[in-house]
Amino acid sequence: MTDFEKLFNPRSIGIIGANEKRFGGGYFLQCLLNIGFEKPIYLFNPRLKGKRLHDIEIYDSILEISDDIPIDYVIIAVPAQYSPALLEECGKKGIPFVTIFTSGFSEIGNHDLEKKVLEIAKKYKIRIIGPNCLGIFVPKNKISFSLRHLEAKSGNLGMIFQSGGLAVYISSMGQSVYGTYPSKVLSIGNQIDLNFVDFLEYFLHDKETNIVSMYVENIKSKEIGRKFLKIVKQLSLKGKPVILWKVGTGEASREAIMSHTGGLAGSLKIWEAITKQTGALLVNNSTELINLAMLFQHISSMPLNRNMGITATGGGASIETTDVFERYSLKIPKFDSTTADKFKEFLPDVNTIFRNPLDLGATGTIPEIFYKTLITLDSDPNISAIIFIKTYDFSHIFLETIKKAYKVMKKPLICIAYKIVDDTSDYANKVLFKRELFKLKVPVFESIELAAKSLDKMCTFREFVNKH
Repeated sequence: MTDFEKLFNPRSIGIIGANEKRFGGGYFLQCLLNIGFEKPIYLFNPRLKGKRLHDIEIYDSILEISDDIPIDYVIIAVPAQYSPALLEECGKKGIPFVTIFTSGFSEIGNHDLEKKVLEIAKKYKIRIIGPNCLGIFVPKNKISFSLRHLEAKSGNLGMIFQSGGLAVYISSMGQSVYGTYPSKVLSIGNQIDLNFVDFLEYFLHDKETNIVSMYVENIKSKEIGRKFLKIVKQLSLKGKPVILWKVGTGEASREAIMSHTGGLAGSLKIWEAITKQTGALLVNNSTELINLAMLFQHISSMPLNRNMGITATGGGASIETTDVFERYSLKIPKFDSTTADKFKEFLPDVNTIFRNPLDLGATGTIPEIFYKTLITLDSDPNISAIIFIKTYDFSHIFLETIKKAYKVMKKPLICIAYKIVDDTSDYANKVLFKRELFKLKVPVFESIELAAKSLDKMCTFREFVNKH
């Protein structure tokens, strides 16, 4: 297995093709500066030799750097035809890891250039990410591939994407919208050298990574495919769920994949069979991926089965939630007889029916009543998680009520807060409400469907692990 310590925690980083602009090498320099990378950065560009960018000197070649200065990770951001010569220089300097940002390889039919690059890499034992990719985002060590939005805040989600744009987009969405933070994120492009299997093997043993997600366009060969199946199942059985977004099921998308990363897509039926065999969890889009990751990041350490307790401040909302949940094989069991007796102690018997789902009506807007409701649901032996619908009144008092209840609860608490008004003040309150719940490790979903899909897949994963 490859030792990735120098990739994820490099002693210094080099950028070949650095410039004064906000694209190419200049883009990566700005990414590192914006997130506050704390170690040395070395810049290379013959056109700008002797000048300084952000008070960093620019060199002609990486060979000008003294051998006693370790550069562990280099980003090559120059036109594709120059990559072999520059990689040769990296080899002579002893660089262990290189990301080739540049496109223009097998995705446009330039297989010979790709082959030449790989031969040089093998000659010097350089490991390549890409080409045609953004490389790595490691929040803990302040290495970024985005100019904005990404924070230097770590979580336990490992992410591998063939698309650089999606790597940035989903990482940003996870941190900002879902309170879901990554350990490491890889944008791997054409994967001519390092591929999914290499990083999955790393995540299997990485103590900082407990959840893995992937955006997959293609697997490069049958040999890699066999290894892929084996390592994904090992991750599942180790209790590390693998969330798999496989694209390329339609004719147009298969053609797009060939032009994007130069690979064949494979049929959906094959990938559905793979998930059953390995325990991987197949999702259909980026929103499903990050919502499922959010659920695992927030409640994976708590017991959970398919028996759900639901409460809402309206009969229609509770019925809709029940209907959708049952469509995804989630169960809404009857309350234990003692639970109904407890509810009768503080809920009026007018406009309230003591059943699951529980419609609190207007009384659900009273903080003390809602507090007692959560505590009572938590004590019911027939349910494993409590789902509550919250569409308005994101007040500080209500938030403190939930915090107070959750401190003594033993079961997962899950919020569904779908949008019912377009109002900036309501949105601001909701954002604060969500962020405070995330701190408690309470997932917040923006639709019933997303909550149901995610809970179904989490239960499916646990059933797979228990079975094996």
